[in-house]
Amino acid sequence: MKIPFNLKGYDFLTDDTKSIQADTLFLKTSQNSHYFDALPIAPEFITSEELIKLWDIDKKLKVVGVTGTNGKTTVTAAIYSLLLDLGQKPALQGTRGFFANEERLEEKSMTTPSVFETLYHMKRALDKGCDYFIMEVSSHAIEQKRIEGIEFALKIHTNVTADHLDYHKTIEEYRRVKSLFFADKTPKLLNKDDIAHITYNPANAQSYGVDQPASFKVQAFSLSNGITAYIKHFETEATFSSPMVGLFNLYNLMAAIGAAVMLTGKPLQEVCDAVQHFAGVAGRMEVVSSDPLVIVDFAHTDDGMMQVLQSMKDKTLSVVFGAGGNRDKLKRPRMGAVAGRYASKIYVTSDNPRDEEPQTIINEILEGLKGKDNVQVFVDRKEAIKRAIEELRDDEALLILGKGDEDYQEIKGVKYHFDDRQIVREYLFG
Repeated sequence: MKIPFNLKGYDFLTDDTKSIQADTLFLKTSQNSHYFDALPIAPEFITSEELIKLWDIDKKLKVVGVTGTNGKTTVTAAIYSLLLDLGQKPALQGTRGFFANEERLEEKSMTTPSVFETLYHMKRALDKGCDYFIMEVSSHAIEQKRIEGIEFALKIHTNVTADHLDYHKTIEEYRRVKSLFFADKTPKLLNKDDIAHITYNPANAQSYGVDQPASFKVQAFSLSNGITAYIKHFETEATFSSPMVGLFNLYNLMAAIGAAVMLTGKPLQEVCDAVQHFAGVAGRMEVVSSDPLVIVDFAHTDDGMMQVLQSMKDKTLSVVFGAGGNRDKLKRPRMGAVAGRYASKIYVTSDNPRDEEPQTIINEILEGLKGKDNVQVFVDRKEAIKRAIEELRDDEALLILGKGDEDYQEIKGVKYHFDDRQIVREYLFG
């Protein structure tokens, strides 16, 4: 990456050793330091910490980081929405792209990009007049120090379940890495009902929860026709309503409400009143059709599937899903077992097989479905979706899981256009 710089006598700034020239200053980070140290002649450089001070990021921008296995995208988007409604000027960086105030500046990207790209986004956010920067923080980013030098105004924990074990190898290592994010005295907001899965520094910590006592506590709730909840923050009480569905979205909204109160100091009810304007994130429990009820969601782990399916357990469920290739294989039979537990009709298919054979992935999913009835296999995902819709009864709901708002399917290194929502609409509405 190389950008215009115009500071310290240079015209450009880069984190790529191949782009270093006389007019280009080098940003040395933990990720590129081994390339830099191998150079025959070391050029002048600055660090992430120095760049942060040069751009006044540490003084002018309140940075909010959200980490967890599930919920990062929805929670960051909800905080961003609430802050906008509360008259603040936020920026948002994450899986869905980069936004400043109400403008989309970049399309989808990595959950947490390089520290250089993040700092550049922060600089652009400041140029747009933003005072908050909301970002998703992945376990890979924590481990690889892609957030080095960044001071957070608030750190948020959603949940920690088994994921990315192809990278972290064990659940214990995955939890250790997540816990590193909460080891300092930065203000933090933790999911009290999931808190046993991490370790954290209790300094400046508040919590939210449904079951356990928490700083932001759900006193009563209903999941019929959206979400309605009566909540309490210490001695202050409030209510909110949301068009979103599912118990896990109640947790996501509680995280966002708690964050907005902690960041702005606004009254709890004023924050809650803004919740109704946030309809959720594309591809996250997105209702594509109401009659028949067809929902598309990004859930691609056994825990993610369980949260989604459990949140709809008052309905008779059909589910279409697969598993990504070149990723954690151990979760595949567990995903099958979750589907078998909650769904009455199951359609196992392809997700993004990447370099693996789709049928091999499917066979590993089927290991968790042994002895289950009403299980059908379609390697062609489009055919699986069509068959599921054809067999859907009026009193049933169909959940299509794994890809969310992705508009492609990756096979053997090639990305082909494929959008679950488009398939549903074409079949139902022509």
